[in-house]
Amino acid sequence: MNERIVQLPSGLTVAVEPMVSTRTAAIGVWVGVGARDEGNEQAGISHFLEHLLFKGTHTRSAIEISKAVDRVGGDINAFTSKEYTTYYCRVPARYVSSGIELLGDVLTSPALRDEDVASERQVILEELAMDDDSPEDVVHRAFGRAVFGEHALGRETAGDRETVQALSPDALRQYFGDRYRTGNTVVSIAGAIDADEVIDQITKAFDAMPQGDGRVARAAPAPTPASDPKNIMIDDDTEQVHLVMGGRSLARTDTDRETLDVVNHVLGGGLSSRLFDEIRERRGLAYSVFSSATSYCDSGAWTIYAGTLPEHATEVGELVRVELARLLADGITDDELEIAKGFLTGSYEMGLEDSGARMSRLGGQLMLLGELRSVESQIERWLSVTHDDVDRVVRRVYGATPHVNVALGPG
Repeated sequence: MNERIVQLPSGLTVAVEPMVSTRTAAIGVWVGVGARDEGNEQAGISHFLEHLLFKGTHTRSAIEISKAVDRVGGDINAFTSKEYTTYYCRVPARYVSSGIELLGDVLTSPALRDEDVASERQVILEELAMDDDSPEDVVHRAFGRAVFGEHALGRETAGDRETVQALSPDALRQYFGDRYRTGNTVVSIAGAIDADEVIDQITKAFDAMPQGDGRVARAAPAPTPASDPKNIMIDDDTEQVHLVMGGRSLARTDTDRETLDVVNHVLGGGLSSRLFDEIRERRGLAYSVFSSATSYCDSGAWTIYAGTLPEHATEVGELVRVELARLLADGITDDELEIAKGFLTGSYEMGLEDSGARMSRLGGQLMLLGELRSVESQIERWLSVTHDDVDRVVRRVYGATPHVNVALGPG
């Protein structure tokens, strides 16, 4: 790969990867502020601002932004996570300069009008209501609060009704001015592009972004106290019982992080995983059953989810516990280790076929790791995992922290 990374005199980081096997270009703007960086009274402000930036700039209305993208068959969107906010645009490569200019306008010159705050507030309240109607969202939200307690990592990214209702236009404008700065922003672009040309275009488009570092100091969540498993039951009139089990896990830069990827795939991360095979394929007790591992800069969480009919909930919960006990007692087989490595490396390579994935690799790694790992280096991290590594991580993650068990369904 022929990536090029430069830091502009303003402090803005730009990452570029020309591609010859595509006709598109993807541009992403990664701002290093997310839900965990908010005070309690600000909960949801990063997500609110993400919505608001598309309501118009000083030179474009919201409909003009949408028309500019529709006119060339492209797409533009954004998302907020716990630790960053990303805005992206994908266009046919011949329109890349227009895409860069549009994102630059959105990120450096948003109107942030009082009336737009009022209208978008209602949109976000509708989004929160939609999430409340999704039992899978509700049970995972309760799990996050139980695992991380009062820490911001345990809060919903979009905030709650009370905080969203209370956020003022002035608070949003202040947050934008304080946080959206060159020192904590990465612009990444990949596709059928000329590197020199797009770097010049990005320099011009983001010239008005305030300089400096908008990051805030992050406090790690307090260690989980040794205790018995925490069991939470949420009574809800649903057709299924939704079960989530899990606990604390590894930080993003932990040297065992790739080993955890391997273990997670064996446990419930793929179609050949133990949980999927035992609970869905062999017994037919669930349609959706999986495990996952989420990492942050200083912590993480492992999760197992299953949705099942009420009469099967006890059996499914017991099967999950049996598989966890078997993992702790026996580790994984040679065949499982080989399959997990093959899945992780192969899916990673296949995921880099389009410009959007390449753009995300550049921006995501520079934002979250502070460096760009080569594809070969990342693949080697997975391929080098041994049984000794697996045994160590199984004990560290699945055996060392008290479990949180959350069930949502009819009482």
